[in-house]
Amino acid sequence: MFASSADFNRAEALRKELNRHNYLYYVLDAPEIPDAEYDRLFAELVDLEKQYPELITVDSPTQRVGAAPLPEFGEFSHRIPMLSLNNAFTDEEVMAFDRRIRETLDADNVEYNMEPKFDGLAINLVYERGVLIAGATRGDGATGENVTQNLRTVNAIPLRLNIAQPPAYLEVRGEVLMLRKDFEQLNARQREKGEKTFANPRNAAAGSLRQLDSRITAQRKLSFFAYGWGVVDGMELPATHSAMMEQLAGMGFPLTRLRATGRGVEALLQYYRQMGGQRDQLPFDIDGVVYKVNSLAQQNTLGFVSRAPRFAIAHKFPAQEAMTEVLDIDVQVGRTGAITPVARLNPVFVGGVTVTNATLHNEDEVRRKDVHIGDTVVVRRAGDVIPEVVSVVPGKRPANARSFVMPTHCPVCGSHIIKLADEAVARCSGGLYCSAQRKQALIHFASRRAMDIEGLGEKLVDQLVERDMLHTPADIYHLTLNQLANLERMGEKSAQNLLQAIEASKNTTLARFIYALGIRNVGEATAKDLSYHFGTLEGLLEATGEQLMAVPEVGEVIAQSILQFCAEPHNREVIRLLQQAGVHWPAVEKLTAAQSGLSGKTFVLTGTLPGMSRDEAKALIEGQGGKVSGSVSRKTDFVVAGAEAGSKLEKALELGVTVIDQDQLLDLIEQSKQTM
Repeated sequence: MFASSADFNRAEALRKELNRHNYLYYVLDAPEIPDAEYDRLFAELVDLEKQYPELITVDSPTQRVGAAPLPEFGEFSHRIPMLSLNNAFTDEEVMAFDRRIRETLDADNVEYNMEPKFDGLAINLVYERGVLIAGATRGDGATGENVTQNLRTVNAIPLRLNIAQPPAYLEVRGEVLMLRKDFEQLNARQREKGEKTFANPRNAAAGSLRQLDSRITAQRKLSFFAYGWGVVDGMELPATHSAMMEQLAGMGFPLTRLRATGRGVEALLQYYRQMGGQRDQLPFDIDGVVYKVNSLAQQNTLGFVSRAPRFAIAHKFPAQEAMTEVLDIDVQVGRTGAITPVARLNPVFVGGVTVTNATLHNEDEVRRKDVHIGDTVVVRRAGDVIPEVVSVVPGKRPANARSFVMPTHCPVCGSHIIKLADEAVARCSGGLYCSAQRKQALIHFASRRAMDIEGLGEKLVDQLVERDMLHTPADIYHLTLNQLANLERMGEKSAQNLLQAIEASKNTTLARFIYALGIRNVGEATAKDLSYHFGTLEGLLEATGEQLMAVPEVGEVIAQSILQFCAEPHNREVIRLLQQAGVHWPAVEKLTAAQSGLSGKTFVLTGTLPGMSRDEAKALIEGQGGKVSGSVSRKTDFVVAGAEAGSKLEKALELGVTVIDQDQLLDLIEQSKQTM
């Protein structure tokens, strides 16, 4: 069975449409249609090609998914060598470059094309009559590896040129790289699978492009930017490099928006400083900038020397990676209790500063990277990012290298260090007592949804801790008017208001108090569940793991967090001091699933309710055992809609979820009370 002319025309129309949307999305970053519509068009083309294989073309978007693995890469000879650039590291070297250019051309000043120097993998793309037929790495400049199958999977690379009359033969040169966000996501997936992570985006891009199985390359998000060309047959070149780049953009090639032109050496140095200032905020890594004489006629006059062009130079930034020795590994305690192994290093100059410490993130990373005390390691520092150890140099490991041993107790407060099953990070369990976590614990304790101490914010907590006036939350209730009035930006009136807020916070609820303790993984909703289930604080503190997991929505991880917190004598002592200071709450009527008509029901609130705030509505629902969620799904039982309800109401109607108003909600709550 063969495709009809209608099938042929439809397949061709789909290819053109999908290629156009790829260009809009990956090159211009200006999509016209939602992802779902693109997926629908793509699926239609897949079905057509599956039914009629003769409709498949080399430029079809369906061919980007990858092909069967290759036994090895073939060689590819570049008709025009892919030359490297000479480097400049100082302003003086750039001035000397400009002087040589002007002297050779006998010109007062020269116009340059300026662009970032991407930290990726240089490639050469070959098009015949507008269709991609080959793609290769730079290799030694004369011969590279044929990685055509892999390059076809890179969405930013056009499979067919977007031009009515393409040149007979065109070589486009550029850089394949991985955006930083895609690099982080790739490494996260690698860690989840227990596989090797990549040291930096460049290594990730190179490793992805050199996969013998192009289906693996297709799963990794690679990007591409064009920066030049090789052989051009059947097309007249314009007068300047920048004009040729614009023509390539018109054919569908992505170009960086950071390109510029300028005259004279001052323009070059200004561009270098500008790019250096933006470097750490860019979505991709660059290791310098490239200057090229803009006039193609002047480029021809200048020619080449050895294996580099005379008309271009790379102005490099200070290195962001360097090698040094690990002198020791100890741990730091973060403000949330996270225990982070830190490598103490032989001082090394990297990223513009001298680095003596580098993070190892967590114990699993130390094991995965196999870092030993005494190792020679590669350290990376990018801008304000904390320096990190990215890899070990195995051949330089000394015979007396020692493994890192994770401590079992917090070096700050002596509490147990714990690591839950679902977390890579180990943590100190002395939350209310540990001075390393003091500020964070106090800010959380005083927050609006916890003890609601109005006026006790981050800046004031900073002052109180730094003046050694607060050690634990219990100390808040012993602050005096004189102490507070003498703080910065605090007069007697402000101090009096804060003391009144502190006094008012003593009268709270058990749920708020549990939440205020800052137990790991115990949020507002869980704190309320615990309050209703146990009824008393003593019941919670003495609960077993089995009893905790009997609480709705409390699983093994949350139960373990609560048990670890309650097991620390320091935490229990702070709780005792808080109650001794007068913190109290009304008795809680224990609520069981069998007692509540709203138990197990999920509500979503949207819009403005006429007679109550959302917090009040939420409290009413949760008081009867119901749950309040922030998003609508098929598991939602009721959407409570007020005035100006928006997308949540639309979603509810789309999914067939029951929509009620405030009066109907109150009726439900009243009925629930009658069933208790």
